[in-house]
Amino acid sequence: MNELIGDILKSLKEFKDTKRIDYAEKSYPTKMELIGVTVPNLKIVLKELKKQTKLFSVSDRMELTKKLIDIDIFECQQLAYEYLGNDKNVLKTLSEKDIDDLGKNLDNWLSVDYYAALIVGYAWRENIITIEKVKKFLDSDNFWIRRIAIVATISLNQKARGGTGDSKRTLDICKLVIDDHEDMINKALSWALRELAKVDKESVIKFVEQYRDRLNKKVLREVTNKLEIGTKN
Repeated sequence: MNELIGDILKSLKEFKDTKRIDYAEKSYPTKMELIGVTVPNLKIVLKELKKQTKLFSVSDRMELTKKLIDIDIFECQQLAYEYLGNDKNVLKTLSEKDIDDLGKNLDNWLSVDYYAALIVGYAWRENIITIEKVKKFLDSDNFWIRRIAIVATISLNQKARGGTGDSKRTLDICKLVIDDHEDMINKALSWALRELAKVDKESVIKFVEQYRDRLNKKVLREVTNKLEIGTKN
């Protein structure tokens, strides 16, 4: 396993791009080490990793995922989330402890959104965890952690992620954050409502009308635009 991780790090570092580091530091600053790997190149490493671990057991794949996250390198974390997020056999075995173990270094929107949509959202949609577990994220003083609960709703509604639509669970979470006007929470709330609108427009219309006076102006504008013209702007 350690030899494989060494090979992964070597592959990632071969794609090092200083311009990507500059972009990352401006777009999603993190305390983790940045190698500077573009998304297309990260996909190349991911594709090779899948080949290398084709015969791995489910438990070995989970162990590899956790080890990659524990390295505290941004690209290793992203690789781990994508690796796990594309493996339904491993995802089906997720426990609450696994989910907690995988939620490390969540200090930027990209890490949070990968974790929330690919891991937490999947587990919630498949009833591996309950809405009470998701709501616990909202108790945090850290807005990044609170954002997890909202972005997790994307997996309930986005067809590309396997969602079929779940207005009740989505809106149960959205109701709890309408007065939380942290910018990253507002952006997540707007996204969650716009995604739900694709599968249940009427529920979103009713929600907006009910909470119009309390919703952040940007959220209200983006969601209303989505309902009326199909785009947020």
